[in-house]
Amino acid sequence: MTGDQTPGQGVSQFGRLEGLDPRFHGLVPPDSQLEVLAEGFAWLEGPVWSKAGGYLLFSDTIANTIYRYDPQQGYRVFLHPSGYTDDKPFTGKEPGSNGLTFDPQGRLVLCEHGDRRVTRLEPDGSKTVLADRYQGKRLNSPNDLVFKSDGSLYFTDPPYGLPRTFEDPGKELEVNGVYRLSPEGELTLLLSDIEAPNGIAFSPDEKTLYLSNSAKAQAAWLAYSVRPDGTLGLGRIFHDAAPWLRTRAGAPDGLKIDEHGNLFGAGPEAIYVFAPDGTHLGSIFTGVPTGNVAWGDDGSSLYITAGPRLLRLRLTTRGAAF
Repeated sequence: MTGDQTPGQGVSQFGRLEGLDPRFHGLVPPDSQLEVLAEGFAWLEGPVWSKAGGYLLFSDTIANTIYRYDPQQGYRVFLHPSGYTDDKPFTGKEPGSNGLTFDPQGRLVLCEHGDRRVTRLEPDGSKTVLADRYQGKRLNSPNDLVFKSDGSLYFTDPPYGLPRTFEDPGKELEVNGVYRLSPEGELTLLLSDIEAPNGIAFSPDEKTLYLSNSAKAQAAWLAYSVRPDGTLGLGRIFHDAAPWLRTRAGAPDGLKIDEHGNLFGAGPEAIYVFAPDGTHLGSIFTGVPTGNVAWGDDGSSLYITAGPRLLRLRLTTRGAAF
């Protein structure tokens, strides 16, 4: 990867579709082509579409950089460093930002691995720290995040951004938690029993919170009821991913929900599409461990961060956020 890329340079067709249920091709047309928009990165994550600006932002966690992709102008560096700002060399693998989202005021909010915090990027380029400690102890490495319509922020905190991940001596919290940050700034630990909480998203009615567990022994997509006060009720396995890990590289990762409540989950070498009842409708194969997805353009384009590549697929459904 060198310099900026303009449309038409390196754009090619990629991947394959596998429908297992008639509903799949009602969402993903059988003639849809998975486009490679940019490639040559280290490990891509956290895509988010700016409806106000008409562009996509995405993280390279290893390069410590956020890139901006514009359908007319290609991609360029948006922010570097993105997740680790210390002068000392980072001794781990993934110092950069991971999950990205926009708050209700349109400001970018970042999960920062190396600096172990959730921050907000202000219009003047400065950062405001939203969360970096729980009960006086540093967070592990915030991974992915989502806003609820009441302004509260939910995020996952596995240790993937620590130099030695689960065995890192600098890990201060015993748990790998799921947290809620209230609009008033109060941080609450919602879940402490998931080994590796990762992707996170709400159902369209916000009555269900979906999570992915990327731990190999417990790999699955999970669903939790959301109480009126924003805390979580009973959880269940939405769909088990363990069988796929035996033959494919990767694990359940980032996820998004469409307007009908279908879940599009990044995982082992594909995007897995599930109906609201947990039925596996089909898969969008990328051939590599796949990190995350985002709705973009008019809401019917699915942008995919797949290892070293940024991909796009045109669908006949739209994202719940649109």
